[in-house]
Amino acid sequence: MSPMNAKGSSGGEEKAPGMRSKTLGESGCSGEIKRGQPILVAYVIAALELTFLFMQMGVMPYLAKSLGLDSVGFGYLQTTFGVLQLVGGPIFGRFADQFGTRAALILSCASGSAFFLILSISTNIPLLFLSRLPAVFMHGLPGAQKLITDLTTPSQRADALGKLGLCFGLGIIIGSALGGVLSTKFGVFVPTYVGLVGNLINTMIAIVWIPLQAKPKSDHHVTEHNTSQSGSVFSIREILRLMKFPGVMEVFIIKVFAGLPIGLFLIMFSIISMDFFGLEAVESGYLMSYFGVLQMVVQGLVVGKLTNHCTERTLLRLTVFVFAGVGLGMALMRTVWHYCIIAVPLVFAFSTLATITDSILTKAVPSSETGTMLGICASVQPLTRTVGPTIGGVLYKQFGVSSFGYLQLIVNIGLFVYLLKSKIPLRELKSQ
Repeated sequence: MSPMNAKGSSGGEEKAPGMRSKTLGESGCSGEIKRGQPILVAYVIAALELTFLFMQMGVMPYLAKSLGLDSVGFGYLQTTFGVLQLVGGPIFGRFADQFGTRAALILSCASGSAFFLILSISTNIPLLFLSRLPAVFMHGLPGAQKLITDLTTPSQRADALGKLGLCFGLGIIIGSALGGVLSTKFGVFVPTYVGLVGNLINTMIAIVWIPLQAKPKSDHHVTEHNTSQSGSVFSIREILRLMKFPGVMEVFIIKVFAGLPIGLFLIMFSIISMDFFGLEAVESGYLMSYFGVLQMVVQGLVVGKLTNHCTERTLLRLTVFVFAGVGLGMALMRTVWHYCIIAVPLVFAFSTLATITDSILTKAVPSSETGTMLGICASVQPLTRTVGPTIGGVLYKQFGVSSFGYLQLIVNIGLFVYLLKSKIPLRELKSQ
């Protein structure tokens, strides 16, 4: 080989690493864009589904009353919805793991369409109860969480999951307002027609814009033969098996009990707002909007920044500590203005607890089983809605509003001491 050729060859070799790194950078950027688009679509689907859900929640008492359902019957209707969501959460998660996130989101949106279709033709009480049945697979939020979990790295996960709080806040504000306006101006059934059309549009969005295989190919190859693919979608043994992974049971117990007393209070809030605070229906609506705005600010702006600077263990301890302070504040609360002040740390604690525990738990299980884990997490709220009316009613009637605060304080002091002494294994401690 001539010296000139050798030099040219050497120069080519020297340039190659630079060109290779440039190519890798471009492909990485392209990958980020490709992953970012489905995540954005997931946010849209979640926001729309939550908007329609809160819209029907606002008009449901009036629709039930127009069909002759009394307060006891309405309680049974709400309990039915809660039980179906409680049972359906883990099953929906297993379905997402076995058949993919796209299929799961389509199932959720299609179930929402069936829900509003039956509701729109509910001219009697049996049909009204039948309309609750599709709720067993209405899990758009866990579906969006599953997609985000598949498409983000562990260090990005808490921030990306936290932004779903914006969707929740938008759902509360827009859904509650839209339901009230539509039912008042056009009739109590009009929101159900809007919900039906909206869910059909959501279904089309999921079919067109969610990729067939959301999980990166490398992850899919590793988890191809995972145990999540074995057994039925309805296998209780496979669902409960996830609780045996290190740290899962401990974190899940904290997730359930840290916010349970406040959850019971919120279940009873419609009664408490009238009896204790003396609010009218319109004023209660304003208070819900205030909660929605707080939710958007905290999860959209605060939680993400905290996950970039603090470990998840630190944030979990901070959340439990704040919850204890909220309990003390509620025990001393006397007016609605006190409650508005307490609502700030309350929303912060609820939002942070949900985001951090979901992030920790999805990292603690194999990537092929994050859907099932998110389904189990999604069952916490329906569980509270199911047992809440009974336990909350007894607490309020026998001991008053302050009992919720004292119970919250005691439970979270116990959990805080436990977190200080225990060493729960966490796979990813800090977001980068």
